[in-house]
Amino acid sequence: MSKTDTSDLQARRGYHHGNLREALVSAARLLSAEKGPHGFTMAEAARAAGVSASAPYRHFKDRDALMAELCRRGFEEFARRLGTAFQSAASTKDGLTLMGRAYLGFARDDPGTYAAMFSYRPDQPREGVGGKDEAFAPLVEAIARLLPADRREGVSPRLMALEVWAMSHGLAGLERAGLPGPGSGAPPAEVVLEDAVGRLIRGA
Repeated sequence: MSKTDTSDLQARRGYHHGNLREALVSAARLLSAEKGPHGFTMAEAARAAGVSASAPYRHFKDRDALMAELCRRGFEEFARRLGTAFQSAASTKDGLTLMGRAYLGFARDDPGTYAAMFSYRPDQPREGVGGKDEAFAPLVEAIARLLPADRREGVSPRLMALEVWAMSHGLAGLERAGLPGPGSGAPPAEVVLEDAVGRLIRGA
């Protein structure tokens, strides 16, 4: 964790004992960004939040429960951003473009939560992470609207939405890995995504 992030958590020590659950989720988010969703222990999350190793268990049964809460919140915020982007657009086509930008923006703004949402797997399957369908629905709706009326029966909007999601996720992952490297001349991820999605829609 960077000195800035650590200081941010430490600055909250004056009140977070009354809101320990929030402090622990924040710690998990920051540690996930630095070490990966599987790269830290519950004790490390407690230390980052400035509490004893036993304190987190007052709010979370185990580490999986803490990470499930981080993922749940992440998908809710992710769905909110995508939905807002779609609803704010002047046209369906613009909405799809804005959703792509919102997707990549979320991955940049909150890498710890994003990493947990799409790569964290608990030791035991858990119910209740939620939010995934809410994040997917606006994308399906946008693609369904863009498909020509005479082709809607032969093309699955859900399948195409999944393909768009896969492209978005792949670009976000490449960007996080620093690829393509500086000086490559590659266009921004938003440009690549818009071009790829446009080709997919036209091909349908």
